Amino acid sequence: MTTSSMALQGASSSLRSSSSFVHPWTHDVFLSFRGEDVRQKFISHLYHALYKRGINTYIDDKLERGDKISQALFQAIEGSMISIIVLSKNYAESRWCLNELLKILECMETVKQIVLPVFYDVDPSNVRHQKGSFGEAFAKLKDRFKGNEEVLKWEAALEKLANLSGVELKNYRKESEFIEEIIQWVNSRIVNQTTLSVAKYPVGIECRKRDIYQHLNIERNDIICIVGIFGTGGIGKTTISKDIYNQIYSQFEGSCFLKNVRETSKQAGGLIQLQNTLLFDILGTSLDVRDTDKGINVIKHRLCSKRVLLILDDVDELVQIEKLVGDRDWFGLGSRIIITTRDQRLLDNAKVDSKHEVMILDDSEALQLFSLHAVGKDEPSDEYVDLAKQVIQYAKGLPLALVVLGSDLKGKSTHQWKSALDKYKNIPNRDIQKVPLVSYEGLDNNEKEMFLDIACFFKGEPLANIMKIFDSCGFFPDDGMDRLRDKCLITIEGRYVRMHDLLQDMGREIVRLESPNEPGQRSRLFFHEDVRHVLEEGMGTNKVAGMIIEMPEGEEVIRLNSEAFVQMKRLRVLINRNASFSSGPNYLSNELRVLDWFEYPLQSLPPNFHGNKLIIFKMRGSFIKELSVIKFKNMTIMEFNDCNSLTKVPDLSSVQNLKELSVEMCTSLVEVHDSVGSLENLCELSFYGCSNLRIFPASLKLRSLRKLYLDDCSSLRSFPEIGCEMKSLTKLSLSCTAVEELPLSIGNLDRLDALFLHGCKNLKRLPINIILRLQHLTDLGIFGGCTNLVKKMGYDGQSILAIGSTRLEDEISSNEEQLQELVPPMNSSNGSSALQVLNRQNCFQSESNFFPISSFFTLFNSLTTLTILNLSGSEFISVPTSIKGLVALEMLYLSYCEKLEEILELPPNITLVEAQGCKSLERFPEVSRIMEFNGSHIRSLGIIDLSRCDKMHEKILNYKVPNPLLWKAGHYNATVLLENQISELGDEEFSEYEIVDRGDEELSEDEIVNRGHSIWRI
Repeated sequence: MTTSSMALQGASSSLRSSSSFVHPWTHDVFLSFRGEDVRQKFISHLYHALYKRGINTYIDDKLERGDKISQALFQAIEGSMISIIVLSKNYAESRWCLNELLKILECMETVKQIVLPVFYDVDPSNVRHQKGSFGEAFAKLKDRFKGNEEVLKWEAALEKLANLSGVELKNYRKESEFIEEIIQWVNSRIVNQTTLSVAKYPVGIECRKRDIYQHLNIERNDIICIVGIFGTGGIGKTTISKDIYNQIYSQFEGSCFLKNVRETSKQAGGLIQLQNTLLFDILGTSLDVRDTDKGINVIKHRLCSKRVLLILDDVDELVQIEKLVGDRDWFGLGSRIIITTRDQRLLDNAKVDSKHEVMILDDSEALQLFSLHAVGKDEPSDEYVDLAKQVIQYAKGLPLALVVLGSDLKGKSTHQWKSALDKYKNIPNRDIQKVPLVSYEGLDNNEKEMFLDIACFFKGEPLANIMKIFDSCGFFPDDGMDRLRDKCLITIEGRYVRMHDLLQDMGREIVRLESPNEPGQRSRLFFHEDVRHVLEEGMGTNKVAGMIIEMPEGEEVIRLNSEAFVQMKRLRVLINRNASFSSGPNYLSNELRVLDWFEYPLQSLPPNFHGNKLIIFKMRGSFIKELSVIKFKNMTIMEFNDCNSLTKVPDLSSVQNLKELSVEMCTSLVEVHDSVGSLENLCELSFYGCSNLRIFPASLKLRSLRKLYLDDCSSLRSFPEIGCEMKSLTKLSLSCTAVEELPLSIGNLDRLDALFLHGCKNLKRLPINIILRLQHLTDLGIFGGCTNLVKKMGYDGQSILAIGSTRLEDEISSNEEQLQELVPPMNSSNGSSALQVLNRQNCFQSESNFFPISSFFTLFNSLTTLTILNLSGSEFISVPTSIKGLVALEMLYLSYCEKLEEILELPPNITLVEAQGCKSLERFPEVSRIMEFNGSHIRSLGIIDLSRCDKMHEKILNYKVPNPLLWKAGHYNATVLLENQISELGDEEFSEYEIVDRGDEELSEDEIVNRGHSIWRI
């Protein structure tokens, strides 16, 4: 993300009105601008860039404008999702432009249009106060309309607009970069405003959701409401909840539709994945939670003041609700939570406010839904009517069955319909879920193979992986997968392949019936008892093409028959999710495309196995020690996490198709072969937690790499040279490594947006002026535990900055001649130096010991992309006032900076300050302002976390203020929270603390400390 990305992320987007429909946008973007200033160049280029990206943009092409805006133009503004207002020097001289502005701000309130101010060679403060050249232009207009009430409206509108977060041209070196950033911002907003796909033909939804919607009580912001929806599989629970989500999501501060909860939670780390998805969708930032218990606290902490909409779809266990929703006070007042499930009792246990059963379609609705899928209209033609009515009798009002049957009969003759009816008559009424079997029988052999593989092994897996596996099996997936989708037997959601539970059950039943009494004669094994029987008794045959092993918790070890796999010559898929084996295999089929074996019990693979057809190779927690030379030329994914016997990653030069390589928590791993540094197609590379890793490729030439994780590789002392431009890499994590310096070639990572260096105790040098040129850097984690950073000049004259503790004076004094001014190249766009001058005198200040932390903030004032800064665990005493220059910074982490005494200034757009455990902290003026005036002058500030800050606790307890409504807490969490809503002070903010009254008096509801839309809790 480039300059001012934080400001872009915060651009105004108020909540939509509570209408019962999603506003029908006619345009994605409306451009408002002063033609004589910017039409020929900037607007022309911006419009062309928007057009090229497929963004539907309205631009008024009239070169001459009068004072009165046409009704058509007003309608264009009202119909635009986003308005981009380009504020140039002469913008305010135009009555036309200012009346456009009034209309746009009106739409921001009424239809919740998103507004982005673009400050084109003007300063926001000059717009806000109508000063400078911008003010001079406005003065000319005011002279023409003296005494006109419009003037006051224009002044107020300009002030309001300037207070919105926007983007400034001066922060970019090139206008093309400026435009590209606007395009990326627009793209993200369009995606965020895009509704969920509900149903091609939403028959019967409206009447079924009406009662649910009423019980949500959307108009009430003083409650938190939880609603449950239950019903049989295929009845339409997900469809209805999606439709409700689309209708109301824009009325909340954040929203998340958490789909496939049951399925995802069954996977390893599934609940953690769901927690991360929930947080990312609502907060818009990835927090990388790695433990469900921590995830609970993160959700509570981050969302307790937000009015959110959360839908948990397809829940089947109470623990899922407990880990994702827990108590109501996890979320802010006005929040709404919807849970869908097949189990009505689950909703009772979750203590929902109301529950609603989804009923089957009546005959009229069923006929309409079937007809729309079969013939494309509400009713079939006369010759098909009787046949259609017979079909729906067999579907029994189940929407899924009607959709599948209609899709299957589409385009067929009456004779073919009659033939299909004969098949339906053989399906007992109690087995209505088997109605889609007719669609399966209409598939060709390859399509059937793919359907059954998805039903047994690959439901919910990435489409790209499945396509590659099927292609290698000769199934022709390009056509076949389209056919499965056309028949509504699968769906593609994002990058993943989905299948309805009923269809999955049907597929697995087809496999079971291949040999009801002898599992070893079936094509696929998936039921744990059948798997155990085949593997322990050696009953496998040449018919077995795939096997997935998922044992219930507490199951005994599988005593593997030594010859168990010998007869399975056609085995293509072998997945062991969680079973333990008494011994390992002495044979594996060379037809394997997927080998995923949890806790593989041997140190090497069977001698017969060459794996030429292998595509996915995973060995989590295995005892594998030697891989020798791997020549699995088709392999795309290789994962060897928690393999504590593995000592070396071998030569992978023959595996040029590899896209993901994960070797995490392998504590015996010492060496990674140089070939890993030259894998052209590698996208993700992780050696997280490999504490003995010492030998790593000397150079990286990974043009496709997006993420590189070397966290906790505590023996790794050298970071490789970047041997080429790696434009795909966005995240680099080196936290808690022994790396001593970063190479100057890190400048080749010009798309890097996150760099983490926490706990790098051996780090001595940073090429800081190279890092400053990384225009997309938004998330920087540095300082905490980096005790060895010293300031030097590089041998080649490049500026090298060491940032260390205040105890470095002795080290530095011997190199005083090197403490010369660091003057980098000038910023071409505004002529200002990217780095400020450092000298010997300001290195150490006797009272606050600012060096080097003050220099750090001064240096980074020019890096206006930085949105997240983590300095937790650092040893500085004061956060220098120059931090206010980090204009893009949203989140500042200072946890457990135990020597920190004061935080005197904050950045202007900060949303979160986390300072828990700062036990020496006692001067924090912003907290004083909040306590005295019940509000902050920083509009964006949402949370200040001061838990376990003992001195601040004492100050808050003893604080004396003139405000008679200010209340004090005896036992409290000392977290200052800005909330949109609050019902009563007696509510517990966090479960382990109790908020008590002022003195001996009880606080009444009338004593709520309320300041308009902002309410603070301490």
